[in-house]
Amino acid sequence: MIRFLAVALASLIALTAHASPVRIKDLVEFDGVRANDLVGYGLVVGLNGTGDGIRNAPFTEEIMSNILERLGVNITGEQFRPKNVAAVFVTAELPAFSRAGSTIDITVSAIGDAKSLLGGTLIMTPMNAADGQIYAVAQGTVIAGGASVEGDGARVVQGVPTAGTIPSGARVEREIEFDFQALKTIRLALRTPDFTTAIRIENAINADHGRAVARMTDPGTVEVDIAATRAISPAHALSRIENLGVEPQRKARVVVDQRSGTIVLGEDVRISRVAVSQGNLTLRIEEAPIVVQPNPFSQGQTMVVPRTTATIEEEPGTGLAEVSGGASLSEVIAGLNALGVSPRDMIDILKSIKAAGALHAEFVVR
Repeated sequence: MIRFLAVALASLIALTAHASPVRIKDLVEFDGVRANDLVGYGLVVGLNGTGDGIRNAPFTEEIMSNILERLGVNITGEQFRPKNVAAVFVTAELPAFSRAGSTIDITVSAIGDAKSLLGGTLIMTPMNAADGQIYAVAQGTVIAGGASVEGDGARVVQGVPTAGTIPSGARVEREIEFDFQALKTIRLALRTPDFTTAIRIENAINADHGRAVARMTDPGTVEVDIAATRAISPAHALSRIENLGVEPQRKARVVVDQRSGTIVLGEDVRISRVAVSQGNLTLRIEEAPIVVQPNPFSQGQTMVVPRTTATIEEEPGTGLAEVSGGASLSEVIAGLNALGVSPRDMIDILKSIKAAGALHAEFVVR
């Protein structure tokens, strides 16, 4: 597997070496052009006996009573024991410049002891933003992300059946007030702050306009003067800027995921001259107890005699493999690949190289 990873990474390097510049719109966020989070509290009905237990989730009974009373149904003094309803949180992201009447996708998540939302229908649920105002109303059939099967003695759950989505499940009722046309300057916020990338964005914008239009204020911000662009509106100015190409500069970084054994090395990773050897030590302990029976008519007791076997095995290892100093990424991969170890052992090797001060890159462990 490690050899396949080496070939894949080497191929990726060859492709990125001749890659086209990245558009500015893919590197930055425009000031004021942002989404807003929405949240609501509602009820899913129509479940096939997989809803909340009312005794364990009294808030389900409360919201169901409120909904029925709003519909003109008098339920004072009535006892509810349904199994086909579930209380849920509804979340969504309201995109920038969303207009009243447009629809957005929503996510529905059970908050009680419901076993599954499969086949349920979300009843009309107002969705609020951080200011407490209602900006959308959600309703629709839930598409659950898993399945659950249960019997008297066993239960099988696949995926997460207590959460689901409703595509276009909410309709925007209120627009976010933002006067985009009144902006005199627009700040471009880099998703990955970097001095070199920011100055390249500034130079690209100024070169395209033929005059000083943009100015880098810090490694994460480039400020654009709308008046200097001579555009008829901020929207026209951004439509011209966002498609300009820039070659981003990023820090050398090694990212490893210990759970899956994934290793990703950036193109600028460098390793000083170092020799690496790797081997494994295995300690194995086996228990094989023996049952000893007493002699006939001796009135003795049956005894269990422990028997333990302990062995230590040490693999011969890979010997010393040298990685030359100042090597490029492809040379680093070739040197580490010469060890012929598994990806998880490779993670330990990279950690040791970093601890020795020979790995010149940011080391990120997830």
